[in-house]
Amino acid sequence: MAGWEQFWFTPRLPHVLAVIRICCGAMSAYVHIIWSSLLSDFMGPHAWIDQPTVRMLHADDWAWSWLWYTDSPLLLGIHQTVAIVASLCLMVGLATRVSSVVAWWMTLMVCHRMTLALFGLDQIVVMLSMYLMICRCGSVWSVDAWLQRRRGASWWLPTADPSVSNNIATRLIQLHLCVIYLFGGLSKMRGEMWFDGSALWYTIVNYEYQSLDLVWLGRSRVAIASLTAATVFWETFYCALVWPRLTRPLALGMAVMVHGGIALGLGMVTFGFIMLVANFSFIEPSWLERWRGKPQVT
Repeated sequence: MAGWEQFWFTPRLPHVLAVIRICCGAMSAYVHIIWSSLLSDFMGPHAWIDQPTVRMLHADDWAWSWLWYTDSPLLLGIHQTVAIVASLCLMVGLATRVSSVVAWWMTLMVCHRMTLALFGLDQIVVMLSMYLMICRCGSVWSVDAWLQRRRGASWWLPTADPSVSNNIATRLIQLHLCVIYLFGGLSKMRGEMWFDGSALWYTIVNYEYQSLDLVWLGRSRVAIASLTAATVFWETFYCALVWPRLTRPLALGMAVMVHGGIALGLGMVTFGFIMLVANFSFIEPSWLERWRGKPQVT
């Protein structure tokens, strides 16, 4: 019981969550700008996936979106404008208590409308912004922090002191990330190419995604097979390796290699970046403070 209380309810500084907030807000604004550039194709009257089809796809789940019922260019434009403004406010930490909720909700509405047209980046942004709502991520490195110093602390402008809500949000991000990797690893093990060690080879020779020429790796079958096996092992056992302090550097180092490789080798820069941002949740705030040359707060 004491371990459970310590895991969930130990007050935590907000600095790591502030870094995640800045990156998540920027990525949220980015995805909404991309969606807006093809608004009619994604959600307009002649969208690739029309409204009846989307409603049918969600007939047996709890998903819902008001965008299922309108394809007006004006209303869609207003929705996207509000979403972009809220995301930018989240990034700079302006009215974070409100902007985090609005940014999450507006993005969720689009994701429920754009079923079958989503990318991993979109889903991770929704996940991170959902958990940022419950913490004090805007209490440091933000406009709210500047206002708090001038006007005093309040519910709208909380202090940067350690809080339980910061810890709960961090733990939820960490656990959600473990679940993502676990099921990702298990699904890979169902594929024959991941077992015979050839999956990485077919990935790097796929010209649809290739941004760096890594075909030279094919000169060594052992290297290809070893990297393939290491990827499956890391993804499947991430949830066990990332918690102990002894193996955490290995798990996070592998995350940098895997997602850095996805970003640079497969051209998925934004997805690789947002996954590294999510992994940043395992960095202790005390380490970040020491790195910045600040005295450790206990």
